[in-house]
Amino acid sequence: MALQNLEKTQSNVRTEERDVETGDGDTTNSIEDNPPANDSRMEGLWHKLTHRGAIESNGIQPVPEEERNDVRVFNIFTVWFTLSTNLLPIVTGMVGTLSYGLSLRDAALIILFFCMLCTVPTAYLATLGPKTGMRQMVQARFSFGYYLVSIPVILNLATLTGFVIIDSVIGGLTLSSVTSGSLTPTIGIVIVDILALLIAFCGFRILHQYERYAWIPALIALVVATGCGGSHLRDQAPTEPATAQTVLSFAGLVAGFLIPWAALASDFAIYMPPNTPSTKIFAYTYTGLCLPTILLMILGAAIGGAVPPNPTWQAGYDATSAGGILAAMLEPAGGFGKFLVVLLSLSILGNISATMYSISLNFQLLVPWLARIPRAVFCIIITAIAIPVSIRAAVSFFHSLENFIGIIGYWSAAFVAVVTSEHIIFRKSNPAEYDHLAWNDSTLLPSGVPAILAAVLSFGLIIPCMNQVWYTGPIAVHTGDIGFEMALVVTGILYISFRHVEIKIRGKA
Repeated sequence: MALQNLEKTQSNVRTEERDVETGDGDTTNSIEDNPPANDSRMEGLWHKLTHRGAIESNGIQPVPEEERNDVRVFNIFTVWFTLSTNLLPIVTGMVGTLSYGLSLRDAALIILFFCMLCTVPTAYLATLGPKTGMRQMVQARFSFGYYLVSIPVILNLATLTGFVIIDSVIGGLTLSSVTSGSLTPTIGIVIVDILALLIAFCGFRILHQYERYAWIPALIALVVATGCGGSHLRDQAPTEPATAQTVLSFAGLVAGFLIPWAALASDFAIYMPPNTPSTKIFAYTYTGLCLPTILLMILGAAIGGAVPPNPTWQAGYDATSAGGILAAMLEPAGGFGKFLVVLLSLSILGNISATMYSISLNFQLLVPWLARIPRAVFCIIITAIAIPVSIRAAVSFFHSLENFIGIIGYWSAAFVAVVTSEHIIFRKSNPAEYDHLAWNDSTLLPSGVPAILAAVLSFGLIIPCMNQVWYTGPIAVHTGDIGFEMALVVTGILYISFRHVEIKIRGKA
């Protein structure tokens, strides 16, 4: 008996050492069936939940090929479809007519073309998830290096946190509109963020299960709202002819909405089998993200153009922004309409929870030792940050939205240029080049200097091409905002040149 106890103790020690070396450990192998006897009840519960898959324990560690066995590939479509079927695209589309003064036709054409174009990077990078078994920002180490990847990680954390804040404000204001203000936007924000936390905290499996069905009530509510208020959508406010500057500036806003998703594209597909056809992953990601975004942004543009001629909608907008407009649209439906407004406010959960999930993984990459902290803990941290900031951002919502989405497209386009150039040109589009033995070893990874240098220098042309509320560059005065186009092209050219020099100096990729 003593010998058996000794062997059990040694086994527990080896398991704990393995977990420390690999961070959280994987979902199935790093947690023992029976936790050590001296564990507390809370630790025992945590072990049971992670072992049974209720909470994902795997963090940023690459998923071995034998564990990439989730054959429900259609989940990729439902994740992106749910992530996009909510109020955020509607609010973004409203900016085109309500803030930029575009006609519905012009706004719709811009949305259609740039959504189709700017969804491509996300869909392409998503195909690398099953092939490599690596999260998107882990893959980025193979171009930005072990240490310098912290720079795009910080930018990505700021971007994703910004999306959580914007989503929280939309959800909170919409929930508040149901009660005509008796439930304050602050309480609404807290409710929305806590519910999203519960989903993100559990991780990959629960997230996919939620996203598989959450789009259904959201879509029903949106269809009914459109039907109830559809007669007013024909009454569009008069507009001036569109200028090139206005067109390209709104196009930059659409690009800023879509391109940042590329920095987390692989996160939702890494448990898929490596032999999953890339065309299927690409198609599911592309249609899941692009289709609802186009339709809902155009709906938002129509709503935005119809607000000024409609006093009831204008009053709703002045009270609780987009949520107030939707409440006014659904007012003819009576109590059922209020119920649908609640569903619309909760439709934002699919976006917030998926974004929180990726944020928790990015935190683990920020500093190497943070990988030892369970992924789920960071979901709590980001919620604690998002709630007070969202409450403050709700004061000047549309101004915050324009400033935020307008600038994130620049760094995101530079990031896409670097990682795609690295994959296609220097790694020959070969997933085997992403060695699981190299991802956590600085000596086996690039220095990252070419990537950072290319991205930083590209801003020499990006800044003159920016057209924001707070700044208009000398080139943008004549052309409109072409900053994200410059980021994509200039960064790509510079990175390819600098990377060739690095390989020549180091003698290896």
